[in-house]
Amino acid sequence: MSKLEDVSKAVEKGKLKEIEVIVDEALKDGAKAAEILDAMIEAMVVVGEQFRVSEIFVPEMLMSAHTMKKAVAVIQPLLVEGATTSLGTCVIGTITGDLHDIGKNLVALMIESAGFKIVDLGVDVPAEKFIEAINAHDDCNLVALSCLLTTTMPALSKSVEGIIEAGLKEKVKIIVGGAPITAEYAKQIGADGTAEDAASAAELAKTIVA
Repeated sequence: MSKLEDVSKAVEKGKLKEIEVIVDEALKDGAKAAEILDAMIEAMVVVGEQFRVSEIFVPEMLMSAHTMKKAVAVIQPLLVEGATTSLGTCVIGTITGDLHDIGKNLVALMIESAGFKIVDLGVDVPAEKFIEAINAHDDCNLVALSCLLTTTMPALSKSVEGIIEAGLKEKVKIIVGGAPITAEYAKQIGADGTAEDAASAAELAKTIVA
């Protein structure tokens, strides 16, 4: 088993106590930070499917998520090192009524590694908080809104609408994402785009602010 496979399995099995050592070993073995991140994302896809078919339950899924978060803290400085120029500031958050943050955190990490400064507002963020954060940062040129639940999609629409009505559309590009979000829906609510995963979100971010 390769060191990257060790990382993937450690995340999948929720080996919280061992993960930092396993990641360090992978780095010493020559694995790149981006490769380690990809391996962990793949592991979380497996975890998500296991949860969907009831092979594992909430405690196991959360342990895997916490394990990945701990590993990300190890490789984050290495990912950000590659970004030598700043493309601007991205305000990111999970919209009001939604408390999911795993996907949002991954997108934030990838956008930061692409060259943006990140202002992470966390979860359950109302439209007003997004607007305040955009106005508080002169170099803010991107806002990313996360929505995982179909029941909170109206709040996503309201947040995008609020940003536009505040006259900020000329200042920032708006990207949205999450399991229920389609390209058609993103366009319908006035967003500038959406992406299926964190890596694609980072590429989209670079493209639309260019």
